[in-house]
Amino acid sequence: MNNPVLARLAALRAAMQQHGVAAVLVPSADPHLSEYLPAHWAAREWLSGFTGSAGTLIVAREQAGLWTDSRYFAQAEQQLAGSGIALMKLRVPHTPEHLEWLQQHLHEGDVLAVAGDSVAVATRNQIERRLADTGASVRIDLDLPGAVWTDRPALPQAPVVEHELAWACIPRADKLARLRKAMHKLGATHHLLSSLDDIAWLTNLRGSDVECNPVFLAHLLVQLDGRAMLFVSRTKLSDALVAKLAADGIGIADYAAITSTLQELGADNRLLLDSGKVVSSIAAAIAPTVTRIEAANPSTAFKAVKSAAELEHIRDVMRRDGAALVRTFRRLEQRLAAGMTVTELDVDTLLHEERSAQPGWVGESFATIAGYQANGALPHYRATPESHSTLQAKGLLLVDSGGQYLGGTTDITRVLALGETTPEQRRDATLVLKGMIGLSRARFPRGASGPQLDALARAPLWASGMDYGHGTGHGVGYFLNVHEGPQSIRPPVTGGALVALEPGMISSIEPGLYKPGRHGIRHENLAVVVEADRTEFGEFLAFETLTMCPFDRRALEPGLLNPEERAWLDDYHASVRAALSPLLDDADLEWLNRHCAPL
Repeated sequence: MNNPVLARLAALRAAMQQHGVAAVLVPSADPHLSEYLPAHWAAREWLSGFTGSAGTLIVAREQAGLWTDSRYFAQAEQQLAGSGIALMKLRVPHTPEHLEWLQQHLHEGDVLAVAGDSVAVATRNQIERRLADTGASVRIDLDLPGAVWTDRPALPQAPVVEHELAWACIPRADKLARLRKAMHKLGATHHLLSSLDDIAWLTNLRGSDVECNPVFLAHLLVQLDGRAMLFVSRTKLSDALVAKLAADGIGIADYAAITSTLQELGADNRLLLDSGKVVSSIAAAIAPTVTRIEAANPSTAFKAVKSAAELEHIRDVMRRDGAALVRTFRRLEQRLAAGMTVTELDVDTLLHEERSAQPGWVGESFATIAGYQANGALPHYRATPESHSTLQAKGLLLVDSGGQYLGGTTDITRVLALGETTPEQRRDATLVLKGMIGLSRARFPRGASGPQLDALARAPLWASGMDYGHGTGHGVGYFLNVHEGPQSIRPPVTGGALVALEPGMISSIEPGLYKPGRHGIRHENLAVVVEADRTEFGEFLAFETLTMCPFDRRALEPGLLNPEERAWLDDYHASVRAALSPLLDDADLEWLNRHCAPL
C-alpha cells in the first residue's frame, strides 16, 4: 500500500514551486501555541504521519526532515518509514537542529514559508536572525500545508462553561483587577492574550476544544480602563453566561474579529503582549503606530501559584484519585491472578472506570501511557487497538495517567511488578526512586530554580553511568493543562530563563530510565513548594508531596536504599494509608494496607 504521506508531500512541493518557495517550515503549533492541538491545526501530523506531540517538519525541494526529541525516537522511526522524511534526532551529536539545517541549505534569494498562525513573534524573529547571513527571506502569509489539506477538519465547537466559584476560588473580577495592576506597572493601556490556559484561568471559564485540556479557542483583549473583550465563537456560550460575563465587564466578539480590532487601536495605545505566546499573523494586525510592550503574560505567573483554597481542593482530589488508582491496581492484580487475558488497553479502561466514578471528575488529563516491559521504554508510548501488548504475570508495567477534576488536575506514574522481576529491573527501579526521594526531600533557598535542583534527581543514575533524556518536572494547572509554566525542573539550557520556585507552585517530580527493547522506569508524584524554615542564611523552601498512591515495593531492591531513603518511603506510605483508608474498604483496603506496610 502506498504511503499517503508521499502524495501529500508531492502536493506540497507542487504548491511550493508555484509560489517560488524553497522550503516550508511546519511547527507543531496553532494560533495559541498550544502543546496539544485541535485536529484543525495538526498540519505537521497530517503531512508527516508522525503523531507525537513534539516535532518540527521541514520540507525542501528535494529533502524533508522531522526533528523530535528522545521521547519519540522509536515512534518516529516507525511512523516515518517509507515516507521520504528523515528523522532528525534533537540533542544528538552531529545532528543539526532545524534552524541550523536551514542555515546550511538555504541560499541567496530563497524563500522559507511558515504559516503565520503557527509561529510565535519571538520565533519568527529568531528565524530571521538565523537566516540573515544566508540571503534567504521568510514569508508568513503563505499557509501552504493548509492549501493542500483538502479534508482539513473543522474548528472545534464544544460548549464553554463556567468554572463555578466554589471550585475556582477567586472571582474573575479579582483576577482581572490584579492583572490590570500589573498592566499599569508596565505602562500598558491594553493587553493581548492568546494562550488558552491564561484565558481560561482569568475568566473562570472552561471548555473542551483540545483533547484532555479543559480550554477553548479564544483571544482576550484587556483594557486598563476596566473593559475586556473575549473573542470566541458566540455559539459556544449560553445567553446566561454571556450576561454573567457582561456583568463582570467582559464583552463577546467573534473569534476571527481579533485582527480587525487590533487594526483599530489608536496611536496613543500601548499594547502588552508576550512575544512567545502570540503568533505572527495576529501581531501583524497591530497598527505600526501602537507602542508594543513585550513581556511575559502576568497571568502565567499568577496562576502558577495556587491559593490556599485551591490547594485544599487539590489535596482532596489527590485522595480521590489515589483511591481510584488503588481500586484499579487491585482489580488488575485480581484479573492476572485469575488467569484472565489483560492487555495494555484494559489498563486504560480500568483507570477510566474508577476515575469517572469519583466526585467532580471531568475527564483524563492526558492519554494514558500503559507500557508493558519493552513498551515502557518508550516515554510517550500509547497502546492502540492495532498495536498493544498482552500482560503476563511477570516483569514490569509502567502506568502514567492523570485526571481532570473540578478541583484540580492529577498526573502520576507508577511501575508495577506483575510477577517475577529481574535483578536489573529492580536495581533500575530503585535507582530512579532514589533520585525521586532525593529531590522530594530537598531544602533549597528562596529564589532557587528548577534547573538548579534537577541534578538531585539524576545523581543516583549518574553514579551508575546512566541518565534520562527528558526533564524532571513540569508545572501543573488547576483544572487546566497538565503541563503548565513558567516553572520547570530540567537541566540548564544556555540562555534559558531561570524561573524561581515559589510557595504554591506545583511541579511533577518524575525521573526515569529507559532501556530500549528491555524495560522503562519512571516514578512520578506531584508536589507543591512550601515554606520550610528561616536561618541566618535566609528563607528556605521545600516540597510537600501531594500525590497519594503507594509505590510497588516488589519492583524495588530495598538494600540499595539508605536509612534516610527507607524512612522517607515508610513515612510516605504511612501518609498514603492514612489519607486513603477512609475511602476504601474490603479487598481494596486490604490491598492498600499490604502495599503501605513498612519496608
